[in-house]
Amino acid sequence: MATAAQELAVHEKKELVSKEEKTVPGRYYIPYTDIHETDEAITVVMEMPGVEKKDINVSLENDVLRVDGQIDFAKYEGMEPVYTEYNVGPYTRAFTVSNKIDQDKISAQVEDGVLTLTLPKAKEALLRRISIG
Repeated sequence: MATAAQELAVHEKKELVSKEEKTVPGRYYIPYTDIHETDEAITVVMEMPGVEKKDINVSLENDVLRVDGQIDFAKYEGMEPVYTEYNVGPYTRAFTVSNKIDQDKISAQVEDGVLTLTLPKAKEALLRRISIG
C-alpha cells in the first residue's frame, strides 16, 4: 500500500502592512487564522504562540471585531536564539462583522496559544426549513 509523502512547509510570519496611522511604532504580525461555518455560528481559530490569556484583547466597535495579542518579552531576556522559525512580536487582526451575527453573544476562549472566537448567527440569519403542505 503506497502512502503519499507529506511535505513539511515552514510558513513565514506575515507582517501587518497598514495604511492607517498607528500610535505605537513597531511591527505587528498577522496570526494564522482558520474560519469555519456551521448553520448556527462562525468559528474563528487564531494561532498566537507565546501570548497569554491576560495579554489578548478582543473588541467589537462599529461592526469591526479586532484582536490584539502582546508578547511578554521578559520571557526572552538573557536568551540568545540559536535557531528560530518565527518572529516574536505583537499580533493584530480585524474582521468586519455583518448584521447576520448576534454581536451580543460573541465569545472567546484561549488555550495553548490558540484563540477561538465563536460568532453565533442572529435568529434572522439561521437556516429555516419550510415544510411543503
